[in-house]
Amino acid sequence: MHGIGRREEIRVPEMSEPISHYTDVVRAGRLVFVSGCVAADKNGRVVGGNDATAQARHVHENLKACLAAAGATFADVCKVTVFLKNIADREKVNADDFLVEIEAIAVLPE
Repeated sequence: MHGIGRREEIRVPEMSEPISHYTDVVRAGRLVFVSGCVAADKNGRVVGGNDATAQARHVHENLKACLAAAGATFADVCKVTVFLKNIADREKVNADDFLVEIEAIAVLPE
């Protein structure tokens, strides 16, 4: 049985500077793990305001850049998890203005 390969952390220039040990993308062999993408521009500012659709569009642009940095496209994605905000719990659990977060796992072709 073979391992999944060397682990490589990938920083994406189009994404805002990560906090602490966070990284945008991790590639392990043919597996690509994209950390949760939010609707932030390169400077960390929220894009789309209170419009969940506008935020989701920007999240997808960030996700596309992350996948591309690892040599992947949306066609390679095998799993997607979408986190949507419950407005009733906003002040209790989420002090920022992001309404949508999406993460993905992709497998690169051989």
